[in-house]
Amino acid sequence: MHVEKNVYDSVIGTLLNIQGKTKDGLNTCQDLTDMGIRLQLHPRSDGKKIYLPPACHTLSRKEKISFCQCLHRVKVPQGYSSNIKSLLQLKELKLVGLKSHDCHVLMQQLLVVAIRDILPNKVRLAITRLCFFFNVICSKVLDLVNFDDLENEAAIILFQLEMYFPLAFFDIMVHVIVHLVREIKCCGPVYLRWMYLIERYIKILKGYTKILHHPEASIVERYIAEEAIEFCLEYIEKAKPVGFPESRHDDRVGGKGSRGLHVITPSVEDLLQAHLYVLNNNNEVLSYIV
Repeated sequence: MHVEKNVYDSVIGTLLNIQGKTKDGLNTCQDLTDMGIRLQLHPRSDGKKIYLPPACHTLSRKEKISFCQCLHRVKVPQGYSSNIKSLLQLKELKLVGLKSHDCHVLMQQLLVVAIRDILPNKVRLAITRLCFFFNVICSKVLDLVNFDDLENEAAIILFQLEMYFPLAFFDIMVHVIVHLVREIKCCGPVYLRWMYLIERYIKILKGYTKILHHPEASIVERYIAEEAIEFCLEYIEKAKPVGFPESRHDDRVGGKGSRGLHVITPSVEDLLQAHLYVLNNNNEVLSYIV
């Protein structure tokens, strides 16, 4: 979970050139000069200013605006993730306040869509393969026969990223990707070991803290009060649970529309026609029709 979040932060920080999170900069270009590789990316100076040539992963301002506007228009179901629109700062062209689960959704579902019309094909293909790799290893159904192919896929993805991204991009978290498939072999599917639910519950417990001098006692007191209220509400008809958000789609799923209730009383003739239509289109009745 944290590997996926850190890799996502490195990818987005480098693409959008977010200050403090980008892996590209003057020091990275100077490292290339010292190593004598990638001559086209060496910094150039005219005596007054230092010019950094754009790399293949560098986005122009127009492409950054296109990327952010694509995420700004995304609408997700309730409870699927945070509101992506509220996490975007269109003026600064960056994402802020991302939780681990938000990075999970963006990495596996939305990032591929946001970069579909920007970046060169080779860079876009490498990032897309990285997103698909995380999507496969996090699925609930895994085929043991394909594990060797997944390990090879992880190595190929890293080789492709090394061709296009700066050297500082490859910290320890990026290299851990190679060992994720082996971890699944030893520990089982990833979704059974996720910490999203536990971290969300820890956030609820932190919200119980009102007395900073005695946080444990405050949490226990609020927790016992909530348990007592929940116990009493079990005996009250049509009571709403405490501490859990109420879904806006319950009425629609239960059969009650959200745009009003319309009761239709068909006539006897309409009922007979509907009954005859069902009988004539049912495979089990065909053998009895002469």
